[in-house]
Amino acid sequence: MKDKKKKKEKIENPKPSLLVSVSIVVFLLLCFVIQVIQVGSPDVHMALIFASAFAVILLVLQGTTLQVVEEGVIHGTKIATISMMILMFIGVMIPAWIAAGTIPTLIYYGLQIIAPSIFLVATIIVCSISALATGTSWGTAATFGVALMGIGAGLGINPAMTAGCIITGALFGDKLSPVSDTTNLSAGVCEVNLFDNIKSVLYTTLPGYILALIIAGILGMKYTGGNVDSAQISGILTTIDANFNITPVYALISLLPVVVVAVMALKKLSALATMVAAALTGMFIAIFLQGYNIYEMMSFMNYGFVIDTGNFDVDKLMNRGGLQSMMWTVSIGYLGLSFGGILEKAGVLDTLLNSMKIITKNAKNLVTAQIGAGFITIMLSASPYVAMLIPGRMFLPAYKKLGIKRTVCSRTLENSGVCVDPLIPWSLGAVYYTGVLGVSPFEYGPYAVLCWSVPIIALVYAWTGWFIWKEEPELLEDADSVGQLKE
Repeated sequence: MKDKKKKKEKIENPKPSLLVSVSIVVFLLLCFVIQVIQVGSPDVHMALIFASAFAVILLVLQGTTLQVVEEGVIHGTKIATISMMILMFIGVMIPAWIAAGTIPTLIYYGLQIIAPSIFLVATIIVCSISALATGTSWGTAATFGVALMGIGAGLGINPAMTAGCIITGALFGDKLSPVSDTTNLSAGVCEVNLFDNIKSVLYTTLPGYILALIIAGILGMKYTGGNVDSAQISGILTTIDANFNITPVYALISLLPVVVVAVMALKKLSALATMVAAALTGMFIAIFLQGYNIYEMMSFMNYGFVIDTGNFDVDKLMNRGGLQSMMWTVSIGYLGLSFGGILEKAGVLDTLLNSMKIITKNAKNLVTAQIGAGFITIMLSASPYVAMLIPGRMFLPAYKKLGIKRTVCSRTLENSGVCVDPLIPWSLGAVYYTGVLGVSPFEYGPYAVLCWSVPIIALVYAWTGWFIWKEEPELLEDADSVGQLKE
């Protein structure tokens, strides 16, 4: 009976053909080309809906049941839920931190300490240290990133440049942090020691990081003292001082929410719980120290902070945030991951990835195919985690067969899926950074140097053979003796 049931399931839900799978990818790309180039808008919601509808029609015509489609939607939204909840609470947290004086304090003193010419380089370094210590690029962007966006705006620096440097620094620290979830995941998927994985990742990430610092330094040269409007900065400082209590004692107290985030992140507590605690801490400081009442705070945390200082620049910096401000971004996250969930459950991703296995005859082709697979997977699934799990388990046997160290495989997972994540407009990372920093991937992409340089460096290594390490002969013999190397 069980065998009959299995046969019936296979008949009802056949794997999609390569033609159907490729057609879905091509249609998705066409939708985005039309949306971005023809319509001239980064609002990719309808493009995702049309692409999902097209995929479902093709899959159903080929035999996929609607039950599988629904399972895919549920699977995708389940992946999205915690991340989107974190994003919503960051929307709640930002106005609470503004009202508490946390962000005004960081902007006020940051404008006086950081020189415009070194701001972009300093942004990368600060975010690197934060992410390395806490293991979270998202937490870094939501805390230091938000403040640095304000400082950059005050200094007259292009917001896209600031956002790109924030993401570069945050990703660098995250990829090398032993407490990072993605770093641990890539090591686990490829069955390698965590610190061996980090050492391997350093070979591709460090050159990209150095390149980012050089480019940031060159870009910063145009923002010398002579090119910065000192009267504008002076006006911002005076206005912040007049509207927020930022005397030294109050300034230190207002930084308590940042401490809460750092401590909870270092203790590896839930990111969602961390954002909730940070928002509530900011709210209480705003009520007891800044003079706001609970009704004002409820309005701020729902709709965004509102103040009329009479200074346009300060109003632009402070009037932001709120739960409702994140819903545009949250909807993209759910649509993108629902689309990805359908393709994953229906077998489209498996079909596409399996079609690449025939070209993995040598190290050059293997690493190139894995990078391509990571890009395709994250483009279709919108999740860096899926882009690590599926290609990782699929290509790992090929590394074993060719006698290449598994740390090369784990490194490649991060070089493709994690790095590219912020550049795909509908992926989790891009959705998150857009919501938090207020700049779209189309704008910050060129300045997020680490995101595009690391995959290129990884390809150079693959084609030249640099740092593509071989296993020790005795290790290969041991692996073969226990049946780990399979034809």
